[in-house]
Amino acid sequence: MAQTAALVQTLKKQLKAQGKTYIDVAAALDLSEASVKRLFSEQNFTLQRLEVISELAGLELTGLFRLMAQEQQRLTCLTREQEQEIASDLELLLVAVSVINGFSYSDIITHYELDEHQCIRKLAQLDRLKIIELQPNNRVKLLVDLNFSWLPNGPIQQFFQQKVEQDFFRSRFDKQHEKLIVLNGVLTPEANLAMQKKMERIAEEFNSQIRDDAPLPMEQKHGNTMVLAIRQWQYSLFKNYRKS
Repeated sequence: MAQTAALVQTLKKQLKAQGKTYIDVAAALDLSEASVKRLFSEQNFTLQRLEVISELAGLELTGLFRLMAQEQQRLTCLTREQEQEIASDLELLLVAVSVINGFSYSDIITHYELDEHQCIRKLAQLDRLKIIELQPNNRVKLLVDLNFSWLPNGPIQQFFQQKVEQDFFRSRFDKQHEKLIVLNGVLTPEANLAMQKKMERIAEEFNSQIRDDAPLPMEQKHGNTMVLAIRQWQYSLFKNYRKS
């Protein structure tokens, strides 16, 4: 299943790069857009359909498999030991989160109260952990995949749950740059798992899934609640390093 998920993710990236949408895929497969969304959600493709979609993305199947193999060479997660080393050092955590979010060396020292020596030392530590490759002139090459995530219930996640969660939700989410959405609906267990895999989907996808499941008998479904939140925010401990 992990290989299937990686293959589908690679295919989606290539479709996006070609400017293709679910509507384009639906037209190529002679299906409804809702059916196509379900195919991607359930990751349930016949070889023939996979070939048609690959051609739509400008690829042969062999090219798609090759791209998937290349992407799998990048880190999608760290070991527990690596995460523990980062979580136990606040400055290292700050630099790690920054580079994963696309910060360069100059961005870090511009935005935070870290001198050049401190920053380079932390970047070298991340290089040793194989999270980045520290190149000449302190250029940073990120070695983690676009789908990189912290370990479920791992040291980093536990750190943020213990020290950040309350800080983050200490808001009414009523400002222009803040939004909190709480949705509730009934889904089958299979649909619940599909939603877990696609948490980045916006609220419309949740509502679409509810509409798709609506005809099913109630005994096949269970109450589900999903909370999506975004706000302009930075962890208060990191603010101690931020330049005024």
